Amino acid sequence: MNNYPTSCRIKAVLPALVACLIALAGGKADAAKSPNVIFILMDDMGYSDISCYGAKTVETPNIDRMAAEGLRFTDFHAAASICSPSRAAFLTGAYPQRCGLYMGINPKREAHWFLGLNPDEVTIAEQFKKKGYTTAMVGKWHLGMQEKFLYFHQGFDHYYGAPENMGHSWNFRDGREVIYEKTPLAKLSQLYTERMVKHIEDFKDEPFFIYFAHNYPHTPFKAGPKFRGSSKGGVRGDVIQEIDWGIGRILEALEENGILEDTLVIFSSDNGPVANKFAQPYSGTKYVSLEGGHRVPFILYWKGGITQPAELDVSVNAMDLFPTLSELIGAELPSDRTYDGVSLTPLFTGGSIERPADEPFYYYNCENLQAVRVGDWKLHVPRTKEQIPFWAQSKQKPIKAPRLFNLAQEPAEETDLANDHPERVAEMMSLVERTREKLGEFRQRGSEQRPTGTLFPEVPILTNQKQDWDKLSDEEKGRARSEFKRMSKP
Repeated sequence: MNNYPTSCRIKAVLPALVACLIALAGGKADAAKSPNVIFILMDDMGYSDISCYGAKTVETPNIDRMAAEGLRFTDFHAAASICSPSRAAFLTGAYPQRCGLYMGINPKREAHWFLGLNPDEVTIAEQFKKKGYTTAMVGKWHLGMQEKFLYFHQGFDHYYGAPENMGHSWNFRDGREVIYEKTPLAKLSQLYTERMVKHIEDFKDEPFFIYFAHNYPHTPFKAGPKFRGSSKGGVRGDVIQEIDWGIGRILEALEENGILEDTLVIFSSDNGPVANKFAQPYSGTKYVSLEGGHRVPFILYWKGGITQPAELDVSVNAMDLFPTLSELIGAELPSDRTYDGVSLTPLFTGGSIERPADEPFYYYNCENLQAVRVGDWKLHVPRTKEQIPFWAQSKQKPIKAPRLFNLAQEPAEETDLANDHPERVAEMMSLVERTREKLGEFRQRGSEQRPTGTLFPEVPILTNQKQDWDKLSDEEKGRARSEFKRMSKP
């Protein structure tokens, strides 16, 4: 974990002369010398879901082009294996436990409808706003749907899309206006592509940041008419090929408007897939702490800034995005909080990042710290059934003793080496205990956890376990219950 200094260093990725001009100019002129950024985040897309990562039943030539002409990472990890906490980490540069949003937010759940990403958190969109960028979001938010927690209060000028899982809400918005009571699934990729192209055309003369968080291939999904039956992967494969078409149109729009070389395009996924066949060669899926739940595609594509395209096996993670983009645009990291990532900008020119090879990566599932990785070694921590979040209880089993794996030797995490390396197990369990004190554990807040966003500070913030909420009295639930009941009435 790293406390970043209050001044950012402009590295070789930006010429020295430009750096001087940036320092002198500030504001709009500052941003004008830095790249536009489009961050494309898929939903439930696994490691091997696209052809440049090994998919055999789909063709994704546009994503493959970005991988071939940019940086393709083979050891990238999302910070969580479910939606809300993963997205919080991407946007804040902190583990979800540190930034207070470690639970899955569901507006239909009485225990969590009044929670969201704390407005006091500084998002990457707010970093861009500081430097004079126009900011927009297209797609899924899933970080709290009460007004206090919406995208407009987290640095975004524009919003367009379906902000929730369809199981939570089907509505589709343009700004604050609901334009579809029921999101047209078969038109979703087309709608998103059209809006992305429009944004590029509208913003081409100003520096811009667009966060494009597609709802697919999370279920439910439908392919557009032109893509039905286009793949060998069924409807899901058709949907992924349509997504790739949309990304192709985005790249064309950048080129047609003369700003392709001025734009960094980032591609990744919030967590692993629902079926392990889309996460090969790794075990596990969304919801769990095996590699298949956390290890996902990650591509950086910037024609004008990445001078040495490459496939990289360096270990990077979701929290690296915040310091990377902050450095690129010359935005200082806030000095009043801790960040858990490092800047990736040295990789753009063939250099090395500043993270030590033995810096741990922690696999949390809601509040439960379930695994830690140091180098190639990954330790799964003992856990009880009670500690496992409800969404994973059918996919995970309790563990009575630590289990140790070497990911370089066996990525599928099947051969337990704990008995062969007791000293390593002891060292890694010590890391786990220290981290629990700082970032928390099941039913235990950590000393370094920042507050969870809430409408009602007097109401307890609990786990995702329904039984914990049910144990509270109506008086303890207070406005969370009474307001929820009021809104739920016909």
